[in-house]
Amino acid sequence: MAPLGDNKDNVVVSNFKLERMLSMKGGKGEASYVNNSQAQAQHARSMLHLLKDTLDGVQLNSPDIPFVIADLGCSCGSNTIFIIDVIVEHMSKRYEAVGQETPEFSAFFSDLPSNDFNTLFQLLPPLANNSCGSMEECLASNSHRSYFAAGVPGSFYRRLFPARSIDVFYSAFSLHWLSQVPDIVLDKRSTAYNKGKIYIHGANENTANAYRKQFQTDLANFLGARCKEMKRDGSMFLACLGRTSVDPTDQGGAGLLFGTHYQDAWDDLVQEGLITSEKRDKFNIPVYAPSIQDFKEVVEANGSFKINNLQVFRGGSPLVVKHPDDEAEIGRALANSCRSVSGVLVDAHIGEQLCDELFSRVEERATRHANELLQNLQFFHIVASLSLV
Repeated sequence: MAPLGDNKDNVVVSNFKLERMLSMKGGKGEASYVNNSQAQAQHARSMLHLLKDTLDGVQLNSPDIPFVIADLGCSCGSNTIFIIDVIVEHMSKRYEAVGQETPEFSAFFSDLPSNDFNTLFQLLPPLANNSCGSMEECLASNSHRSYFAAGVPGSFYRRLFPARSIDVFYSAFSLHWLSQVPDIVLDKRSTAYNKGKIYIHGANENTANAYRKQFQTDLANFLGARCKEMKRDGSMFLACLGRTSVDPTDQGGAGLLFGTHYQDAWDDLVQEGLITSEKRDKFNIPVYAPSIQDFKEVVEANGSFKINNLQVFRGGSPLVVKHPDDEAEIGRALANSCRSVSGVLVDAHIGEQLCDELFSRVEERATRHANELLQNLQFFHIVASLSLV
């Protein structure tokens, strides 16, 4: 059977700048990020006590200076709006507790240019400028927001804001996305060539170390940019996929999500003659779940930040289903979860028709292993609270 969709218009992800194409799946369809980010919402809510601890370390501004928040890797769902509301409410209460007038708040929603900012901004409630008599009334209103909002497109691995302009940086479930797939992972001449695989879970040591080095380079660039942009007495709260194993080839929950049924579905396309093995091998998921040591090494080498809190946090399952006994629902949830975060890359690599074929096979395989997935698929996160030295 002739390969489908294998034409010159398809893009090899590694040869295309990821920041020009990577995004969570936009819109409001079944496989969109908006409709498949319930797990991220649950995980974020479970970390709120840690976020509030971070906010307690932020110095209160003069009331005539706006308090500025930036969510890096905001994506396009309601989770980012919820978090900004939490930050604004918590900081407002801190001002009130010391009898100080509450300043105006400004929130920057930042992600790559390909992010579906339109969907995000449609979810924003109207500004409560003239609708509330006080900040307290604004905070009590579910139909209005109590902050000015703006979108900032760009890679957070580079500068995004003026120097000393941000009070609080927040970034969740984003820093595990690399700026690129390491070139040597896709080079047949390299010992790090990830032959036969689309992810590093279970790959050879050289492949995993290439991903680890890319993660640490990216995190160093991230910290280098933020240390210039953060106000002296500001704080930063970060959470990304992490792992408990010291072995980088064991990617934990990320490995189960991308390295089992997802991997097998790609192999199905090869075995059925829908794509070539070379086409599969040129696709790799640009995700790395670091260990706490991976993360700590970069922060300490950077030297600009003090670690106030650094821990591995158990987030739970990425599968949120209404009927745990419904194997078909679990299979569909896994396929939609995978597609919501990586579907844009798959579309670019093999085309929309084959993308449908791929995720149909992911769903079939996941349905057959539904009980196992529901029991074993658990995410851990690296959670960090940082402030300037």
